Amino acid sequence: MHNSSKIGAAKAADPQETAIAVLSWLANEPDMLSRFLALTGVAPGELRHAMNDTGFLAGLIDFIMGHEPTLMAFCAATDTAPETVMAAWHKLSKPGLDSGEY
Repeated sequence: MHNSSKIGAAKAADPQETAIAVLSWLANEPDMLSRFLALTGVAPGELRHAMNDTGFLAGLIDFIMGHEPTLMAFCAATDTAPETVMAAWHKLSKPGLDSGEY
């Protein structure tokens, strides 16, 4: 028997897939997407190319991790556990001052 929820959970556990899910969600939230683009300086036409940049993917995760209501809205809309986003954030982002890694 094919269990699509397990497949979806496995895909979501991949940091790049999580970042792509964030961008897909943002694409359906025009005000949030506009804010993200304004903060990053990325033009709408550059999004497809930017998806190949690990730093851009980290920026997507940073954007939603920086505002809990946005994180929770993404998680609710996509049925993604906040812990999945946090794990992707830790894998894609550089260590911060709170990480103990300098």
